[in-house]
Amino acid sequence: MDVILKELASRKDEIQKEVEVLFNANMKITDWDVPEADDKQAAEILLDIMQDKLTAIRFDIANGKYDYY
Repeated sequence: MDVILKELASRKDEIQKEVEVLFNANMKITDWDVPEADDKQAAEILLDIMQDKLTAIRFDIANGKYDYY
């Protein structure tokens, strides 16, 4: 198994948990700031925001930003 794949596989659950923690924390903040907010709509918007950043990171990877990190 590739050493990078092995390393990241060993931390996969932790990484995914951190993403979920980030999502849940921002849902709570939204609920505190806008108690009457539609939670489903807020979740969808938050997911779009997170996806936008993931897409930007994917673009940066393709353009070499992380070639020599």
